[in-house]
Amino acid sequence: MERNETARRATAIAAVLLGTTFLAGLPTAALAQAAATAAAPAPAAPEVPAVVAIRAINVAGSQRLEPDTIMSYIKMRVGQPYTQQAADQALKDLYATELFTDVQIINSDGVVTIQVKENPVINRIVLEGNKRIKEDKILPEIKMAPRQIFTRSKVRADVSRIIELYKRQGRFAASVEPKMVMLDQNRVDIVFEITEGPKSKVRAINIIGNEQFSDGELRGEMITKQAGITKIFSSGTSYDPDKMAFDQQKLRQFYLTKGYADFRIVSAVAELTPDKRDFILTYVVEEGPRYKFGDVKVQSQLRDFDDTRLAATLPMKKGDWYDAKKVEDTIEQLNTTLGAFGYAFADVRPDYARSKEDLTMGLTFNIAEAPRVYVEKIDVNGNTLTQDKVVRREFRLAEGDAFNSLQVKRSTARINSLGYFQEKFEVEQKPGASPDRIILEANVEEKPTGELQLSAGYSSLEKLIFQGSIQQRNFRGRGQTVGLSLSYSQYSKSAEVSFTEPYLFDKNVSLGASVYRRDYNNFNYINTNRNTLYQNKTTGLSVRAGLALTEYISAVGSYTFNYDDISVDRNQYYSDRQNPPSFECDPIIAGRYLCDAIGKRTTSMLGLSLIYDTLDSRVHPTRGNSVSVTTEFAGLGGSVKYARLRLNAAKYFPVGKGFIFSVRGEAGAMKSLGRKNDTVNGIDGVFLTDRFYLGEPTIRGFDIRGVGPRVVRKFYQDTNADGTVDGLNYVCFRPAVTTTPTAPADRQIVGAGAACSTGYNYLTPDTVNEDRTTWQDDAIGGRYYYLTRAELEIPLGSGAKSLGLRPSLFMDAGAVWGITRPRLESVLVNGLFFPTRDASGVPQYSQICNGTPTVIASPTTPTLPATCIGTGDGVNALGSTYPAFQDFFYGNTIKPRISIGIGVNWNSPFGPFRIDFAKVLTKAEGDDTKTFTFNVGTQF
Repeated sequence: MERNETARRATAIAAVLLGTTFLAGLPTAALAQAAATAAAPAPAAPEVPAVVAIRAINVAGSQRLEPDTIMSYIKMRVGQPYTQQAADQALKDLYATELFTDVQIINSDGVVTIQVKENPVINRIVLEGNKRIKEDKILPEIKMAPRQIFTRSKVRADVSRIIELYKRQGRFAASVEPKMVMLDQNRVDIVFEITEGPKSKVRAINIIGNEQFSDGELRGEMITKQAGITKIFSSGTSYDPDKMAFDQQKLRQFYLTKGYADFRIVSAVAELTPDKRDFILTYVVEEGPRYKFGDVKVQSQLRDFDDTRLAATLPMKKGDWYDAKKVEDTIEQLNTTLGAFGYAFADVRPDYARSKEDLTMGLTFNIAEAPRVYVEKIDVNGNTLTQDKVVRREFRLAEGDAFNSLQVKRSTARINSLGYFQEKFEVEQKPGASPDRIILEANVEEKPTGELQLSAGYSSLEKLIFQGSIQQRNFRGRGQTVGLSLSYSQYSKSAEVSFTEPYLFDKNVSLGASVYRRDYNNFNYINTNRNTLYQNKTTGLSVRAGLALTEYISAVGSYTFNYDDISVDRNQYYSDRQNPPSFECDPIIAGRYLCDAIGKRTTSMLGLSLIYDTLDSRVHPTRGNSVSVTTEFAGLGGSVKYARLRLNAAKYFPVGKGFIFSVRGEAGAMKSLGRKNDTVNGIDGVFLTDRFYLGEPTIRGFDIRGVGPRVVRKFYQDTNADGTVDGLNYVCFRPAVTTTPTAPADRQIVGAGAACSTGYNYLTPDTVNEDRTTWQDDAIGGRYYYLTRAELEIPLGSGAKSLGLRPSLFMDAGAVWGITRPRLESVLVNGLFFPTRDASGVPQYSQICNGTPTVIASPTTPTLPATCIGTGDGVNALGSTYPAFQDFFYGNTIKPRISIGIGVNWNSPFGPFRIDFAKVLTKAEGDDTKTFTFNVGTQF
C-alpha cells in the first residue's frame, strides 16, 4: 500500500502544477511527478515490499478511448512482477501521449487499476485583440482545430506560430496569452488573447568600414529605410529579416557594379531595442580595392560566330572600371544573339582572371559547342475557355521552324497584349526528344474577360455621370470582342453596339463594326455659368478592316457614315430682328460662326491608317514605339466634303529602378473640299463641328477647349459714369454744372481725339469688362493642330502598386490654329432692343391710360390719347435689351502652349480615376487655364 500512497501524493502534486500552469508551457506532468517523488521525504527505514505478480490490469475513467488503446501505450502486462520502476515508466508513457490531464496507478495485491482523466476536446478556437491581421490570415497558421484533443504542446506551438506571423509583419512586441474556457461533456474553448503592439521600425542603419561611399548613398541602395518624417508612408521602414538579407545582396551588387570585386560583408546584426519598438541595423563591410577590366575576349566553339567580331560588340573595354552587372547583361545579350541564330541551349560562361598586382579583371566569355535547335512542338495548356488557335496564331514560330529567341520574345509580347491571361506571362522552353529539338509551352492562366460595369461618377468636365457597359473581349473563346455601352451626363448621352473579329476566317485580317448614337451639348461660360452653345446629335455606322503587312506594320481601312443634326436653343439665340415676323438665328446674339453651323448634314467618309507598333503591351506599355498615319476623305456622297490627315507617334522606355518615360506626339491638318472660305462674312470652309479642338483632358493645365481660336464677347460697363453704357462716344462735359452730364446742354459728343469747347472737359469712352467670369467665351476650333506630351511614371511600393496607383510628372505642349477670321459683332451704344411682336410681326407696346394698362400693336410708336391724364400714364415698348458688347478674336496662333505638372492614375473600385495639378508656362491671349482637374467613373 506504500506504493499506492506514493502514487497518490505524486498525483496530487502533479495536479496542482497542471492546474496552475496548464497553458503556460511549464514542464510536463510526468517530469513534475518525478520531481514530486524525488522531493517526498524518504522513510526512515523503508521496508522492501514483497514482489507481487500482476494478476489483472483494469482501466477506469476513460470516456473516448478504449481500455485496450490505453493499455497499448504502456509496457506493463499481466504476469509481470509489479515494481515501482514499472509503475513510474507506465505513468511517463501515458503522460507522453498528451491525452490525459491526470493518471493514477493503484495496486491492490496484484490487481492494478489505471485511473485516467482524459484531456478535453476542443470545441472552438477564438481570437481576440487581432486588428492588424485578420482571422483568415491567422487561423491557417493554427494547427489545432475543433473536435481535436487538446494538448499543451499544440498550444505552445500555435502561440509561437502566431507570434512569428506578427514578426513577419514587423510587430516584434506582439504577445499571445492562451486561455481555456471549460465546458460540459469535457469540452473546452481555446481563446488566444493577442496584444499586437506597435510595428517595430528601423530606427537607424549603421554602416561601418565604408570609405568610398557615404552611409546615405549605401542606404539608398537598400529596400529597408530608416524611419522618419519623410518616410511616413513608406512600407520599407519595418524590420524584416528577409529584407535585411536582400539588402546585403543589394550592397554586394552595388559594389560589384562599381569595380570592388573583393567586397564582402563581415557581419550584419539587427538589435531590438529594450522597449521592442525599434531595431538598429549594423553592417560591417570591407570594400577592398577597385578593379578595372583587363583583356576581354570571346572564345566560341560555334563555327557560325567569329571570336573577334563578337568581342568587338561587347560593351566593356580594357581599362573600363569593372562592372559585374555589365558582365551579366553581356551574357544575356550573347544568349539572345545565339538564340536568334537557333542556338536555344547555348552555354555562355565567363572566365575571370583576377590580378591583384595591377588590379585588373581579365574576362573571357566561353561559348560551348551546342546544336542548332528546331521547334519540335508548341503546347498550349491551362486554357479552358479560350480556343487553342487564339493562342497559337500569336506565335511567331511554327512547329518545325528553326528556333529564334527574338521570335519567342515577340510571341510572348503578343500573347500578353491579348489581355486574356495572367500578367507577366512567359513562353517556357523545354528540351525536346533530341538535343536539337525544343518544346515551347504556353502555360496560361485565364482571367475573366467579360466586363459588366454600372457606375456613377463625377467629372469636372461633365458633372454627374451615369455609365453602363457590357463587354466580352474573348467572346465564345474565339478572341472576338462584343460590346454594348450606354452613358448619360448633363452634357452628353451616348449608346453604342460594337463587334470585332481579329482573325476573319482564321486569316490575319481583322473586321469590326459599330453602330452608335451620340448627343453632345457644346457649351461656353457666361458669368461662370455653363451655358449650352449648340447641340450635336450624331447617328452613325462605322466599319473597319485591318491587314497585317509585316510583323510590326499593319493597315486599317474604314468607312463611316454619320447623320448630324446641329441646333441651338431657339429661345436664346433666335430673334425676328432680321426678317420679322420670321424667327432666325441672330448673329448679334449667337455669332455668325454659330448660325453657320446649324443644320442637318450627312458625312460619308473613307479612312486609311498605316500603323507601326512595337509596344510590349497595349494596356500599359513600358517599352517600344508606335507610329500611325491616318488619312480620311469625306465626300463619297453626303453633304460634307473635306480631307483630313492625322499623325500619331509614341515612344516608351524604362529609365531604371521602375521609372518609365514616354514621349507622345500627334498632329493633324484638314482642308474643305466643298465650301470655300468666305473672308467677307467670316465663314470657314470646314464646319464648326468637324474642326480640331484642344484642351482638357488632352493638354493639361487648360480648360476644356481652352486652347486655340475663340471668339470672346466682352460687355461694356459705364466706366466714365456718364449715365450711358457705350463704347463709341467721346464725351465733353461742363463740370461746373454737373458731375454726371446727362442734360443735352451739359454734354457734347465729339470724335476720337477732337478738342472740347471752351468750358467743357474731356471724358474718355466706356470700356469693356475685363473680368473673365463676365465674358461669353466660344471656342471655334482650327484646321491644324499639334500636341506633344512627355511623361515620367514614378514607381511606388508594392502596396500602392497593388492598389493601381501610378503617379507621374508631365509636360504638355500644343496649339490649334488656321481658321478663317470670323466676322465680329458689336453693339456699342445702350445695347440692342428686341421688341416683342404679335403673330403678324408687329411690335407691341404697353399703353397705360388713366392707370389702366393695355397691350397694343403698332408699326410705329403710338401716341398717347389726350384723354389719358393720369399720373404715370404713357406708352412703353415691350421687349428686351441685349447689352452693349464688343467681340474679340483670340488664339489663332501656332505658338505652343506649354504646361507642366503632376498627375495620378488610380484604378479605383468606382472606375478609372485621374487627378492632375498643372502649371501653365506659356499661353496665348484668350486661352482658358485650369490648375486642377479630376475625373472619376469615365475613361479619359
